[in-house]
Amino acid sequence: MHVSTYPMMHSANPGLLLLSFLFLADAESPPRFTRTPEDQTGVQGGVASFVCQATGDPQPKIVWNKKGKKVSNQRFEVIEFDDGSGSVLRIQPLRTPRDEAIYECHASNSVGELTASTRLSVLREDQLPSGFPTIDMGPQLKVVERSRTATMLCAASGNPDPEITWFKDFLPVNTSNNNGRIKQLRSGGTPIRGALQIEMSEESDQGKYECVATNSDGTRYSTPANLYVRVRRVPPRFSIPPADSEIMPGGNVNITCVAVGSPMPYVKWMLGAEDLTPEDDMPIGRNVLELTDVRQSNNYTCVAMSTLGVIEAVAQIIVKALPKAPGTPVVTERTATSITLTWDSGNPEPVSYYIIQHRAKGSEDPYKEIDGIATTRYSGPSSDVVEARTAEQAPSSPPRQVRGRMLSTTTAIIHWDEPEEPNGQVVGYRVYYTSDSTLSVNQWEKQMVRSANFITIQGLTPNKTYYIRVLAFTSVGDGPLSQDLQIIAKTGVPSQPSEFKGEAKSETSIQLSWVAPPQGGPDNQITGYELVYRRADDTEEKKVSFDPATSYLLKNLKPFSTYTFQLAARSKHGIGAYTNEVSIDTPQTLPSAPPQDITCTSPSSTSILVSWAPPPLEFQNGVITGYSIQYSTTEASNKVSKRIDGIPPESSPYLLENLEKWTEYGVTVRAQTEAGDGPESLQLLIRTEEDVPSGPPRGVEAETVNASAVRVKWRAPAPERQHGQIRGYQVHYVRMNYGEPQGQPFIKDILIEDSQWEYDDSTEYEVILGDLKADTSYSVSVGAYTAKGDGARSKPVTVCSALPLPEKPKLMVSVTDSGTALLQWYPSPNPPTPLLGYRLTFGRVDVLPFTVVEFPTKEKPLHRSGHPQGS
Repeated sequence: MHVSTYPMMHSANPGLLLLSFLFLADAESPPRFTRTPEDQTGVQGGVASFVCQATGDPQPKIVWNKKGKKVSNQRFEVIEFDDGSGSVLRIQPLRTPRDEAIYECHASNSVGELTASTRLSVLREDQLPSGFPTIDMGPQLKVVERSRTATMLCAASGNPDPEITWFKDFLPVNTSNNNGRIKQLRSGGTPIRGALQIEMSEESDQGKYECVATNSDGTRYSTPANLYVRVRRVPPRFSIPPADSEIMPGGNVNITCVAVGSPMPYVKWMLGAEDLTPEDDMPIGRNVLELTDVRQSNNYTCVAMSTLGVIEAVAQIIVKALPKAPGTPVVTERTATSITLTWDSGNPEPVSYYIIQHRAKGSEDPYKEIDGIATTRYSGPSSDVVEARTAEQAPSSPPRQVRGRMLSTTTAIIHWDEPEEPNGQVVGYRVYYTSDSTLSVNQWEKQMVRSANFITIQGLTPNKTYYIRVLAFTSVGDGPLSQDLQIIAKTGVPSQPSEFKGEAKSETSIQLSWVAPPQGGPDNQITGYELVYRRADDTEEKKVSFDPATSYLLKNLKPFSTYTFQLAARSKHGIGAYTNEVSIDTPQTLPSAPPQDITCTSPSSTSILVSWAPPPLEFQNGVITGYSIQYSTTEASNKVSKRIDGIPPESSPYLLENLEKWTEYGVTVRAQTEAGDGPESLQLLIRTEEDVPSGPPRGVEAETVNASAVRVKWRAPAPERQHGQIRGYQVHYVRMNYGEPQGQPFIKDILIEDSQWEYDDSTEYEVILGDLKADTSYSVSVGAYTAKGDGARSKPVTVCSALPLPEKPKLMVSVTDSGTALLQWYPSPNPPTPLLGYRLTFGRVDVLPFTVVEFPTKEKPLHRSGHPQGS
C-alpha cells in the first residue's frame, strides 16, 4: 500500500510558517487516515471490499479512484459510514482481468488532501492456490426477539488458518466499541470458527450479514444471511404511579415513578415547566425523585415517553405544621362494633386528620391506632383517656342448618341452628315462605318465633313446592336471610338433602356427597335420588337416578369445565325438593385435538418456517402452555428425527434451522397444557429450498475420438450433495502446454430435459467436444448446476486429441499401347507427419474381392498388365 500527502501551504518565512501551523492547530486540521484499504486477492464471481476512514477538521470527503479516475460501474458500490468518517468500496461480482488494478482512496478538506492506494488481484477458481480460504459453514437466516442473544455462525478453513471478520449491510462490524455487546467468538483458541454473538439485540442490529475469511492466499465472502429482530410494541403505561405525600416542614420524601412499555420508556420529573431530570441522564423505566428539607407544597409531574407516546402523572406534596391537642372526646353513639366520638378541634386552623388510639378496658395489649391518612410519622399530643363499651348489633350471618319435613299434606315443621355471628342476644327468628319464587321476599308470607329453633307452618297447599328462608334478629335489628329451603307439601316425600357438595376426582369425574334428609317412619323410606346437572356453556340439562347413598361419582365429564348440580331424594310417595345449585370445576387434561391450520414454507435451503393456530377451544381441555414440533427426513436410508419442546404459546411462526439442503421433511405439531402433550397433527411434507451442488459429478472420464474431438462421460453428483434438481452440466476445457493452461478456457453447457429430471444413479451422460486442435492435450472438468447456480467442479482429467491423418494423394491412371495400365500418384504437399507408405486397392468391378498392394514412399508410378480387353 502506498500513502502520499499533498501539503497545501508553503512559506519562505519561518515565523509566518509557525504562526500558520499554530492557527491550524487551534482551528482546522488536514486529513489523517484512521483506516486505510488493504491489498486483496479475490475469486472470480466473488466480492471485494476496501475500507477507508479519515479524520480532520472539516471532516474530509472520501472519493474512490481506479487508475486515477473516479470509479463508476454498476458492479462498483460506495457505502458511506453513518458517522461520515469514510466509506467502503464494494465490487461484486469480481471479473478478471478487468477488475485487477490499483485503487485509490482520496481524502480531502479545505486544509489538505491525502491518498492511500491498494491493489486488487482476481483469480479464477481453477487458479486458486490450495490454501485459499473456503467457507465451510456460512450464516443462515435468523429471527430473534429484541433483547435476546443472536448468534450468526461461520466456519472457514484454509492454509494458513484464515482470520474471520464480519460485514453488516456491506459495512464492517465493529466489535470493540459496544461494551462487549457484539463480540466474535473464538473456538479452541484459534479464529477458525468466528461466530458473531449479539447480546441484548436491538432493532438496529437487523440487517444482512456476511462473514469474510482472509489469509495470505486471499479473501472469500460467505453468502449473505438476514437477521430479523422482532419487536413487541406496547405504549408506555405507569406500573407504579407517583403517590401523594403529606410531610412536615423541613421533612424529606422520596417519590417513586415506574413506567413500562416496549420499547421501555424514558422517565423524568418536572416541577411546572422546569426539568428536574438532566436530559443526558434520563433513566429508563424507573425514576425516584429525592426531596430534602421540603418547606413548600408543590405538584411534581412524572413524564414517561417512548416512540409510541408520552404520558404524565402528578404527585402532590403537601407541607403541614403540627396541630395542637384536640379537646376531650365524648361518646355520642354506640353500635355492636363501633362508638361515635365527638371532640373540639382545639386548633384555630383546619386540621387534616386526627389519630385515635384505643384498646379494650383492662387489656395489656398495646393501643391500636386509627388514622385518616397512611402516614403516622408526625402526630400531635394525645388527649385524655375516655372509656366506652360497644353495644349490640344485628346478626351478620343467617341461621345455620335450615331443614324441614311435612307432618301432613298441609303442615310442615322447620328446624334451624343459631347464626355463627349473632353479634348480641338473639331475640327471635322470622320465617318467610312462598310457593311463588318469582315474588320478592317482602311479599312472602312470614311467621315469627321467640326462644325456639323450630316452627310449624300450617295451611299449605298440597303437592305444591314451597321456598322457605329464615333470619335471626337482635334488639338492634334483623340479620341476613338463609338460602332457600325447598319443601314439597306432600306427606312421605323426602325433604332436601343437606350439606350437598362435591370435588373433582379426575379431569372427567366429580365426586358428590350429602347428608340424607330425615326419614319419618318405615313407610317413608328414601328409595333413591335424582341428580340434575349441566355444563356451564350448555343449555341442556341431564338427569341421573340412582339408589340410596350419601355420595355419587359422576363420570364422562368434559375436562376444564364448570358444572352445576342439584340433588333431590325420592321415596315411594314421590320426589322431594331439589337442593340449591352447587358449582364444581373439572381440572385440566391433555388437549384432545392437534393444532390447526399448520403451514410450512422454506425461506432458505437450511430452514423451514412453521406456523399454526391453537386446537379448537372445545378440545383444548385447559390453558395451552406451549407447543412442540417434531420433524424428520422422509428418506428411509438416512432418516433423522428431532423434536423441539417448550415453544411458548405465542411463538407461531417458528423457524427450524440447520436443516439439510433440498431435503423433504415431515413436520408435526403438538399442543401442551400443564397436564402434558396432546395428539400430534397430521404430518405435513415440505422440502427445503434448493442450493448449489456441493459435490462434483462422479466418474468423469475423457477419451480420444479423433484429431479434432474427444468424448467426455460422467455420472451425477452423489444424491446427498446435489442440494436441488440438477438442471444441467457445464463442461470446462482448456488447452494445456507442459502442465499449464494456454489461452481462454471453453465451456459447453448441457441442459437436461424436464423428462429426464427423475434421478437415476446409474444414468451416464456424455458429450463430444469438437473443433479441437489435433495432437493437443486438454484439461477437462465437469460441474452440475441447479436453479440456484453452479456447483463444485470435478477434478480435471487430461485427454489428448489424435494425430492428424494425411490427405488423400492425387491419383492418375492411363492405359498404354501394350495393354497395361500406368498408375501415378502425388502426395499432398506439407503432410502433418512424415509419410510411411501407400496402400493401393484395385480390381474388376464385377469380381470381388479387390487386390490390396502396399508400397514404400519412394515408389511413384506403377505398370499393371494382364487386364482382359475391355475390362
